Amino acid sequence: MTVLSLSVLSVDAVSALDTGDTAWLLTASALVLLMAPGLALFYGGMVRSKSVLNMMMMTFGSLAAIAILWTLVGYSLAFGDDLGAGLLGDPRQYAGLGQLMSATANGGSTVPVILFAVFQGLFCVITGALVSGAIADRARFGAWMVFVSVWTLVVYAPVAHWVFDFSRGDHTGGWLANRVGLVDFAGGTAVEICSGASGLALALVLGHRVGFGREAMRPHNLTLVMLGAGLLWFGWFGFNAGSALGANQAAAVVFTTTLLAGAAGSLGWILLERLRDGHATSLGAASGMVAGLVAITPSCGSLSPLGSVAMGAVAGIVCALAVGLKYRFGYDDSLDVVGVHLVGGVVGTVGIGLLATAAAPTGVDGLFYGGGLDQLGRQLLGGGAVLAYAFVMSGIIGIIVDRLMGFRIDEEHEITGIDLVVHAETAYDLHATAGARSSGTGLLNIHAPGEDHR
Repeated sequence: MTVLSLSVLSVDAVSALDTGDTAWLLTASALVLLMAPGLALFYGGMVRSKSVLNMMMMTFGSLAAIAILWTLVGYSLAFGDDLGAGLLGDPRQYAGLGQLMSATANGGSTVPVILFAVFQGLFCVITGALVSGAIADRARFGAWMVFVSVWTLVVYAPVAHWVFDFSRGDHTGGWLANRVGLVDFAGGTAVEICSGASGLALALVLGHRVGFGREAMRPHNLTLVMLGAGLLWFGWFGFNAGSALGANQAAAVVFTTTLLAGAAGSLGWILLERLRDGHATSLGAASGMVAGLVAITPSCGSLSPLGSVAMGAVAGIVCALAVGLKYRFGYDDSLDVVGVHLVGGVVGTVGIGLLATAAAPTGVDGLFYGGGLDQLGRQLLGGGAVLAYAFVMSGIIGIIVDRLMGFRIDEEHEITGIDLVVHAETAYDLHATAGARSSGTGLLNIHAPGEDHR
């Protein structure tokens, strides 16, 4: 079995850099970074107008905190030499990334190791930011920053080690990639299932929004949603095709499957809407596109173009049905992180065991291509392990943060609006006070004494 994916890069032996591959990974990294403001717009448009800035701040806060933590120790935990049993990398090996400043790459890779480290760090950024959508409208910003910081080191870094860190030479990597043989080209488990399971756990810890199930909580600005979705799709090419780590045939194939799955996902979702509800909505088109991209993330290097169309369409339909589960089972997943990312990630991860073809870059045949049940079993084990670990550990972290500092904003402040109470700002200054002379002072005194500013 040949598996081409996010393989480990080491500094123990040096090989020549390729300027084309390096230029592509620099571009891909920038595209993944663009996904953060794209997600902020996407999520910001989906919440109510009184929570827009808080929602966006949770994404930008994740970007800032995770970038620093990944540099300090996160990358080393994920890609350092395994400490035993394939569970965690050595936190001291690449701490601070200073060891990578003059290193190139080895093992057949032709990009600088420090660039690979940054690329991987941006994966962690978008994964952490995705979790925030499950608790929109009701979380303290300070508590969120503490949670996502601890989560980065305790949940994401170990999972990234399991899934993305391949053994090579005298370097030992993670257990799912090397012992189980899980195929996950760009993060269906480490990004999508991990964020969805973490979001579910956190939504259960925080409980329902005020009025959940009784009041309509519609997106306040669908134009922002569509703009954010477009930026996410654009950035996703860096996310998936960049994971080939070179400007090569694999990247071209992955670029194609990513395009097709996103399109098919959008069509699948709005077709279901049209048949079920009588209307094809813009929110459905954007959500279906994301669902298709979520499902193709692990499978983009394993499917044919037609297989990617099938994968995207199935994900669009299944996720459109799954978003309603929160009403049936009573959990308040504000922006459908569970319905889209967890369910879509499972569809894409398990779908490799069915639709993969050895003609694709990863060289694996699924059940429908004569590969039997073997790879399907590997995918089920890998997806289930990540789901269980992320759910349990995120729940524990969420409970501890809640006990120590309170995770849920006060009910009165939730009704008033998090933007005004927590950030002393509003997204839309439609009725500015006459005579204001300064752009930073007018909002400083809007709180009554003793109000919660966190």
